[in-house]
Amino acid sequence: MAFVTKEQLQQFHEDGFLVLEEFFTTEECDAMREQINKIIAKMDVPHYCRTEFTTKEKEELQAQGSSDYFLTSGDKIRFFFEKGVFNEKGDFLVSKEKSINKIGHALHAHDPVFKQITHSSKMQELGRKLGLEKPVVVQSMYIFKQPGIGGEDGITRRMVRTLPGTIPYTRFIGSEQTYQDSQFIPVPIHKGGLILIHGEVVHKSELNSSERSRHVYTFHLMESKDTSWSRENWLQPTPELPFPPLYI
Repeated sequence: MAFVTKEQLQQFHEDGFLVLEEFFTTEECDAMREQINKIIAKMDVPHYCRTEFTTKEKEELQAQGSSDYFLTSGDKIRFFFEKGVFNEKGDFLVSKEKSINKIGHALHAHDPVFKQITHSSKMQELGRKLGLEKPVVVQSMYIFKQPGIGGEDGITRRMVRTLPGTIPYTRFIGSEQTYQDSQFIPVPIHKGGLILIHGEVVHKSELNSSERSRHVYTFHLMESKDTSWSRENWLQPTPELPFPPLYI
């Protein structure tokens, strides 16, 4: 990864994000796309587990926050759907591949293609160049930005677990802030590019106004040296799947 320069790393530390074009090859991207199609073809989600994914706080607590299917997805490969893709009986109104918002949260652990991508030598070298000594993979998702869909993410609120026996199973600490569009910087990227985002950077994806979905594979890393994972966080490591180290 000689193409990652000291100047780029400095830029990341200053801006909180960095775009690396052509980080992955076309062949690697096509392999992920092909593999995700195989996963969808085998998808079998019971009606009572069909959760519509949202980033709106009230809807999020009602949907994901009250769903054991979501809450226990940290060490599994599970499916979360767009709004309005089911009829009153829970049957699909659209094709499977157009119904999905994202697949998560442990593709990096259970699927060989995504495991290889996550732990690729270039990802490990990038982690070392960033100064990460003991990074672990917390979660991974394959996201489908369907036409007409947008979303955002911020650091002013955090989804945590409520006390056992409480419904919904989660709540938020903090509150959403309102940001002006002018405060965001557009970051275009091509197939195979990597967007590196610091965990304290507020980011969002605009409405997909194209006719095709935008496919993204994303995974979260945490430096485990001298840190501990909060037992309040909605996603928790399990005995079956502790957070795996990036360097393997």
